[in-house]
Amino acid sequence: MSKPMPLPVFDRRSSKLFDEFMDDSSSTYEARPHRSAIQWITSSPTVDWLIAAYQNTRFSARKIDPFIRKHKIDMSEFEPGPFDSYAAFFERRFLPGKRPFPDRANEMGAFAEGRYFGWEKLTPEQRFPVKGASLEAETLLGSADRAKPFEGGPVMLARLSPVDYHHLHYIDDGKTVEIDRIGSRLWTVNKNALQNQPDILFKNERSIQILETANFGTVGMVEVGALTVGRVVQQHDVQKPFKRGDEKATFRFGGSAVVLFGEPGKWRPSDDLLEHTAAGVETLVRLGEVIARKGRE
Repeated sequence: MSKPMPLPVFDRRSSKLFDEFMDDSSSTYEARPHRSAIQWITSSPTVDWLIAAYQNTRFSARKIDPFIRKHKIDMSEFEPGPFDSYAAFFERRFLPGKRPFPDRANEMGAFAEGRYFGWEKLTPEQRFPVKGASLEAETLLGSADRAKPFEGGPVMLARLSPVDYHHLHYIDDGKTVEIDRIGSRLWTVNKNALQNQPDILFKNERSIQILETANFGTVGMVEVGALTVGRVVQQHDVQKPFKRGDEKATFRFGGSAVVLFGEPGKWRPSDDLLEHTAAGVETLVRLGEVIARKGRE
């Protein structure tokens, strides 16, 4: 088994670069997770269900206070407890007004609080952060027809670690035009894992939604369940329109990722995301912060 590898992250709020090591499992963030027997077992949906069952017990609540202290989580930003279980703490929500979305129609707010990569478009020869076609729209979205509008368009990949807020929000006003759910196992989704097993995103269970938005055209949103996160729960009725900033979905316990595909020319990721991505560094972004702007400017 290879040792855990650091994940370089730039914190946008503090303007500081740091190396992240997650401690939910040593095998979760190793360089070659596909060689870990432990991860192969825990990637099974059955084992994932058993882990989740424990995290929903009152006994698991004893882990909450040590976790808060270790990761210096500012609980004044969140709705108050007490939390009956570790799973309930994991799904904590921000207090109203703590994470506002942009008022300007041409600015896209972050759909998740996490670590972002961004590209104006993916190229066939691109090797970072994943080899081969790990962000290929056709495979992630499940069909060539569904992926066609996004060929040559912008892409964002957001990774949520176990310390993060695990709810997703809509980037704009709009409506859902198509939904799907595919995939099976639950591998970890960090950069080191992707570089060494590039088909992870294609194997993982994922929720797919095609959204028509008021200001950013049609977008493809792929919510990827990861190690110990087999349950992506949609909180919004997909038959109804949504508003910018509305809660969209919840990831149930663990780490996870979201991929956002856009149409060519409709929007462009923020300069700092593009620059850090080119340097091989994720950018830690808070929910609602500007991550892209309408058009190519």
